[in-house]
Amino acid sequence: MHPHTSPHSRPDSGRDSGPGSGTRSRRGARLAAVGATLLLALTALPAAASGAATSGAADDRVLVFSKTAGFRHDSIPDGVAAIKELGAQSDFAVDATEDGAAFTPDNLARYDAVVFLSTTGDVLDTAQQSAFEGYVRAGGGYVGVHAAADTEYDWPFYEGLAGAYFQSHPAIQQATVNVEDRANPATAHLAPTWERTDEWYNYRTNPRERVRVLATLDESSYQGGAMGEDHPISWCQEYRGGRAFYTGFGHTKESYADPAFRRHLLGGIRYATGAAHADCRPEQGYRPLFDGTSTDGWKQAGPGSFTLDTASGTLTSTGGMGMLWYQARELGSYSLKLDWKMAGDDNSGVFVGFPASDDPWSAVDNGYEVQIDATDTPDHTTGSVYGFQSADLAKRDAALNPPGEWNTYEIRVQGERLRIWLNGVKINDFTNRDPARSLLQGYVGIQNHGEGDEVSFRDIRVKDLPAKGGGHHQHHHDG
Repeated sequence: MHPHTSPHSRPDSGRDSGPGSGTRSRRGARLAAVGATLLLALTALPAAASGAATSGAADDRVLVFSKTAGFRHDSIPDGVAAIKELGAQSDFAVDATEDGAAFTPDNLARYDAVVFLSTTGDVLDTAQQSAFEGYVRAGGGYVGVHAAADTEYDWPFYEGLAGAYFQSHPAIQQATVNVEDRANPATAHLAPTWERTDEWYNYRTNPRERVRVLATLDESSYQGGAMGEDHPISWCQEYRGGRAFYTGFGHTKESYADPAFRRHLLGGIRYATGAAHADCRPEQGYRPLFDGTSTDGWKQAGPGSFTLDTASGTLTSTGGMGMLWYQARELGSYSLKLDWKMAGDDNSGVFVGFPASDDPWSAVDNGYEVQIDATDTPDHTTGSVYGFQSADLAKRDAALNPPGEWNTYEIRVQGERLRIWLNGVKINDFTNRDPARSLLQGYVGIQNHGEGDEVSFRDIRVKDLPAKGGGHHQHHHDG
């Protein structure tokens, strides 16, 4: 980080090309092309459903299943057409069926995700259910849309996969949606609140303890809500080896012509296929350090600054070589979560465990930096404890979203142990053994690296954890 003595501040023209830039997976490299076509995916209107069974390129493949044994939504053809269009524009092939016979082990193995599009009632027999369970356990993806929660009431595996069963709904009306997770690919494009018209489901149970809730309903904004102050309406999870995304939106035909909903649906599909990554572990008990509205409690140390954009709820690094640190409270044993996005080949980081100081070099000399940098040597690139320990690069590359898309860090500090999760995947486990440093207490901050390095941050939050051990250099195992 030192302007003239540290490789952390190397000139832009001299950026190293290391493992962080050269080991992307086939799917990860393809995401840049997906982003280039995303605008088309958002603005195109659904065409009439055609008789063709397949659309899109064949890189990933999605099966849309819309069999109904109960109420049938007249928006199903619009939904099928919209998903086919999203597939054609975003590099995944789409097959559509209403035949449960498609649920065989060999056939399901062809697909990266299966979309249950407003299915209702008992739509699969015992053998078909068994095939689908095997598919999910082998890593398959599931997307449930609207009445997918009104499906297979006697199948416990499916209840866990969908997250919750439908209970009731009032008349179609406008409501306010509160967006909780603005890093997930299904919701990152949305403002903190979203006004939309749909048919709003009440569910038999609240799935929050088992899933990552992405959005909730404000029951004071409409009539007929029956779940109280915490009314989840969209969520995601890792389930029995697979990935699952559910949205309660999508009752109306108009939904499938709405660019914001189409992007929500596309993001959910991309998560389910594995084309985009997100932290879908359950999350409760965090309190905000930065909620997108102000920098109260934060202070700039050193040159440069962060630009606050309250419309998008982001802080973006600008110039200089400094740090914005949370001076309102020193932290001890904690889980720090934050969402971050690089514009391109940029540089930033998250500092932890440093003493209060207006000198940003104090954080370098006394704390540790969790690095954000697309291209550098292993111990200087994304997920590393900068200068001390590389991330597990294979796990890091498999979990990392590319520049232009949001990522989520969890940085967990307990005793002298520092662990790092990227989009829900643990990629680093480091123990401080330097007598000049200690993680037992200290402050946290985010780095503005210099001119040309543009990294944005969103939703910085913390949760206090029980201390483990307490010895300065004691190593602890996962609990």
